[in-house]
Amino acid sequence: MTELEFGLNTFGDVTVDASGALESHAQVLRNLVDQGVLADQVGLAFIGLGEHHREEFAVSAPEVALAAIAGRTSNIHLGTAVTVLSSDDPVRVFQRFSTLDAVSNGRAEVILGRGSFTESFPLFGFDMTQYEQLFEEKLDLFAALRTQEPVTWQGTTRSGLQDQLVYPQIEHGLLKTWIGVGGSPESVVRAARHGLPLMLAIIGGQPSRFAPYVDLFYRALDQFEQPIQPVAVHSPGHIAATDEQALEELWPHFKENRDKIGRERGWPPVTRAQYEHDAGPGGSLYVGSPETVATKIANTAKVLGLARFDLKYSNGMLPHDKLMTSIELYGTQVAPRVRELLA
Repeated sequence: MTELEFGLNTFGDVTVDASGALESHAQVLRNLVDQGVLADQVGLAFIGLGEHHREEFAVSAPEVALAAIAGRTSNIHLGTAVTVLSSDDPVRVFQRFSTLDAVSNGRAEVILGRGSFTESFPLFGFDMTQYEQLFEEKLDLFAALRTQEPVTWQGTTRSGLQDQLVYPQIEHGLLKTWIGVGGSPESVVRAARHGLPLMLAIIGGQPSRFAPYVDLFYRALDQFEQPIQPVAVHSPGHIAATDEQALEELWPHFKENRDKIGRERGWPPVTRAQYEHDAGPGGSLYVGSPETVATKIANTAKVLGLARFDLKYSNGMLPHDKLMTSIELYGTQVAPRVRELLA
């Protein structure tokens, strides 16, 4: 296994200030840039901003925020978690990321997915009955654009292209492009067919249950005669000095966020027992002290053969100062300890 990389993901969750009042979307975005700067300073490899179009998340144009982070950082790679390709235009997505790659001196990545929310479809005038077809066709086109060769393409979800080059081009190599997968075998096979790395979003249950997906991915890569590609995981968590502190800090914000989404989707309210179980050794919440979180990440990395672990460090209205502490501990204590455990 290659040395594990450590990344961060956020949706720009709207946070509360010291008085408990909700911060503006503008302030959340300014704080988010500071979080990206800190992530770079503590040596983390990646920060991904998730695209959403909802009141509780501030990031709807991730590439703009990433460009702001790029201007204040030197090493950290900058991407999305995810870009909802189905309700966007592949040509514009490629252009935005090739521009980000240029201004960041080659640090751009994109994680393409269908997204776990559907607000972008009516917002941009797309028909939900075409949910599968939109992603399938647009990913085919994006994969063709990524080669930086003239593209001839015909589909039903946008106008066709004839010997079309798209600018600006990537200065060195190809744009690093992941496929984000939430648990669909078809999506795993699709990533392999295009020869693209796999990003598994594990937000519930035991991470080990995703081992068959990793196996499927490698078998499909072999079948499609594609080179071996890395596998990464995105999971939520929070780090503080002690397990108890981390659990107590996150719980009210985690519950409010999960229950709000749950009411929309017909889920029962999350209980404290469920929360603590998911934060325990077998769950997919990486909450606790640096030692506890490092042990869980190391175990997941071993079971799934990971190249990168992305911690979704923002969860509900957890305040900015707590997020900054979590990022600092992740970079300065968790990452070195995981490397020791895996050595």
